[in-house]
Amino acid sequence: MRFIACLTRLQFNVLTLRLCFTGLCVLLLACAVVAPSNAQALKRRALTGRNVAVVVDERLAVLRSEPTLSAPLTQRLRRGRMVTIIGTRRTADSVTFHRVALTRRTRGWLQAESIASPFRAGDDVRLLNLIRASEEFDRIARASIFLDAFTNSPLRPAVLMLYGEAAEASAEKLSREAQRRLDDGEMRANGAPAHSYFLNYAGLDRFNRAGIKFTFDRATKRFHYDGASWREIIRRHPRSAESAPARQRLESLSVGPIR
Repeated sequence: MRFIACLTRLQFNVLTLRLCFTGLCVLLLACAVVAPSNAQALKRRALTGRNVAVVVDERLAVLRSEPTLSAPLTQRLRRGRMVTIIGTRRTADSVTFHRVALTRRTRGWLQAESIASPFRAGDDVRLLNLIRASEEFDRIARASIFLDAFTNSPLRPAVLMLYGEAAEASAEKLSREAQRRLDDGEMRANGAPAHSYFLNYAGLDRFNRAGIKFTFDRATKRFHYDGASWREIIRRHPRSAESAPARQRLESLSVGPIR
């Protein structure tokens, strides 16, 4: 009987150890999953300081190891990439470079004109000029960056107007492309509503990712910009020079402004 009692206690202790080990593994796994989220949150907070900037001209956004155009290329940065400025240097050939931090470990030099910051005087004017010189989706993408970064700029109404006009021009082009590529016979053969093919058209994807929304006129088979930027002009900048044109744009689309 004493032997059986000892064996029972031993089995109980083994079971207890197994449960403890399992609980420890679960805890470690949970920590491993949560840790990256915290790190990402810290990185996002680190980019909200006064030295934050955003890539606006990807053609110049070449991260280099030294502040010179002949220095080795480390990587190319995409448009919209956030960086933190930690230094500035002007070269003998009158090119200004900013030393920037991408992450805690990744740093390098970027040509000054490749980025813009809401905390540097004149950067909103420079970006507006770049937007005006851009075409089609490039204009939309850069205008979107402006609207996200320069929340207090007096130039916002002008950028909102350009953003909407570029979106409506893109809607015209997308309408022609979709009508050319979507075959009426194929659409009827599958039995799905014709307008669903248009609203699922692949050409809309990058505009959707940029926050652009289109309406679709079934009678004319044409896309139209939904007018969100023009509504914002009327709602937030009613006394701006762009307010009257924005109202006219909305009336022409028959979507009506928000009062």
